[in-house]
Amino acid sequence: MNVAVIGSGYVGLVTGACFSEFGVQVVCADKDADKVASLCRGTMPIYEPGLDDLVSRNVREGRLSFTADPPEAIRNGLVVFIAVGTPAAEDGSTNLDFIEAVSREIGQCMDGYKVVVTKSTVPVGTAKKVRKWIQEELNKRGSSAHFSVASNPEFLREGAAIGDFMRPDRVVIGTDDGDEQALAIIQDLYRPLFLNETPFVITNVATAELSKYAANAFLATKISFINEISILCERIGGDVQGVARAMGLDKRIGSKFLHAGPGYGGSCFPKDTLSAVHFARDLGIDFEIVEAAIRANTRQREHVTNKVRTALGGDVKGKTVSLLGLSFKPETDDVRDSPAIAIARSLVAEGATVRAFDPQAMNEAARAIPELVLCKDVYETCEGGDVLVIATEWNQFRMLDFARVKDLLNEPIMVDLRNIYRADAMNSAGFSYLSVGR
Repeated sequence: MNVAVIGSGYVGLVTGACFSEFGVQVVCADKDADKVASLCRGTMPIYEPGLDDLVSRNVREGRLSFTADPPEAIRNGLVVFIAVGTPAAEDGSTNLDFIEAVSREIGQCMDGYKVVVTKSTVPVGTAKKVRKWIQEELNKRGSSAHFSVASNPEFLREGAAIGDFMRPDRVVIGTDDGDEQALAIIQDLYRPLFLNETPFVITNVATAELSKYAANAFLATKISFINEISILCERIGGDVQGVARAMGLDKRIGSKFLHAGPGYGGSCFPKDTLSAVHFARDLGIDFEIVEAAIRANTRQREHVTNKVRTALGGDVKGKTVSLLGLSFKPETDDVRDSPAIAIARSLVAEGATVRAFDPQAMNEAARAIPELVLCKDVYETCEGGDVLVIATEWNQFRMLDFARVKDLLNEPIMVDLRNIYRADAMNSAGFSYLSVGR
């Protein structure tokens, strides 16, 4: 089976590489010629553990290739995955310009039956628009080519995407009612996962489209909820980690995403929650729980930034902040909507000097905040700092040499926004220590 993946960003590249690992012939297409040239040289445009090895192996074995000519990939593919960006518009809605452009390109060059699958995260109703855009282009050509449109949302976590694809919690496939041909083709594509007894949710297109938003909105709400609890804990002298453990042991709730911190970020949760609220409003529905989660997340960022201000006596102007972590989570170089970036931006705006280090996200962070003083490692970051802030829980930050850090800082103050240390240990090491919800 030949598969075309249009868009070689995070989702498209991981999807294409993983399908090729199944033994499928995959062409990943992208109009960014420089990106395609880099991929052909084996240089990844993103950091994702294991991705470079996966790509190089399948390119070497002839199952995976890259092209800057999407029409060529479309013509040769039985299944065409749309995996282009769906950025947020200013009003919070989802910008579908790239989806429309690809859909029309498919209609312009389609010369036989295709299954067109939306892999990008898109609002409910997008598949209908994709069908309309393709059909309009076919009509212009006077073509009677037949095609199907399906939804197969991705549930990939940055930093664990390959494992999520190869050993997923579930695979969701949405097709038009009665479109047995498209369903059979997509199921055949995923046959290795059927053999591994992966749960499959076979449903209609609208349900599949909504499932991604429902999952992300729920997880974002869970994060915001425990952050609200953390504020209560700080007022009453409670321990949010104890509360989270007590909650998480209830099998109805579970322990995941109950970690208090500076709030959610990244390319998915912020964008998808806003998009869900927007399309619900278009239907005349107030998505009140998700709206509250968004507000709570915004407040949490200000709350933890205020912890840094408090640690510095209420005024950060002229002070030096040593910041560990810039990506929105560990094992990625993604700084999109990163809480660490938001905190750093606020501190810089208030007159602080921010010295920073991240194992992977330095280049992206420099583009986001040119005023950052980027350092080569943890200890250079600590030099001359008036406070040490841990903003992202990279493993290499979990076993710091406290004596060395204390000598490098102007003042032995730590603000631990990820609760990776114990207060008693930090106090014993001679630090003034602030954390979240404890």
